[in-house]
Amino acid sequence: MNTLLPHIQIESAPNPVAAVIWLHGLGADGNDFAGMAHELDLSNCPAIRFIFPHAPSRPVTLNEGYVMPAWYDVLSRDMSSQQDDMGIRASERAIVGLIEREVARGIPAKNIVLAGFSQGSAMVLHTGLRYPQALAGIMALSGYLPLVDHFAAERHPANFHTPIFMAHGIQDTVVPISRGETSRDCLVRWGYTLHWHTYPMQHSVHPQEVSDMSVFLQQVFSTSCSA
Repeated sequence: MNTLLPHIQIESAPNPVAAVIWLHGLGADGNDFAGMAHELDLSNCPAIRFIFPHAPSRPVTLNEGYVMPAWYDVLSRDMSSQQDDMGIRASERAIVGLIEREVARGIPAKNIVLAGFSQGSAMVLHTGLRYPQALAGIMALSGYLPLVDHFAAERHPANFHTPIFMAHGIQDTVVPISRGETSRDCLVRWGYTLHWHTYPMQHSVHPQEVSDMSVFLQQVFSTSCSA
């Protein structure tokens, strides 16, 4: 049995009926996005439980084996020629554990959004589109779809129609926008409902992006929580 990932928990109001599980990027931890629970405009949303997990620490090949929080190892700078299949799938299982804990606490999968930045973005696309129950939505910030060669065979029909918010900085030098665009184009070809946004920024979060995410959350939760 997998141990639940350590995490920060913030509730927007008592008795939450929806949840957002938000994954940080390489070298960060759950604190990196915890403030977002207060920055987002949730005025038209139901009570939400935010979960900000901490990735386990591991040696990262691209950073000369330096040990840091990471959802998976980064084996090459282009992030596609070599990928840490084992590490990605281990993190997938850990994220599924967080989803299932929320379901056990009374929040159905259809009221859960997976969100992530950079490596966290890669993980929510990988995990959410393979998950066997429909989710409320996926927010993938400054990231990409990993293990593309396996995706067509492994994606689950339960999330074929799940709304996906993808955002990227046009000046990003860590995960170049071309990487995000390639993933966007793949998902569009596979028929996913995609909301694509770009911002004048590097590998970060833009104020307009926060506003756009607020609108997205209001839309998906107004649909899922009223169904």
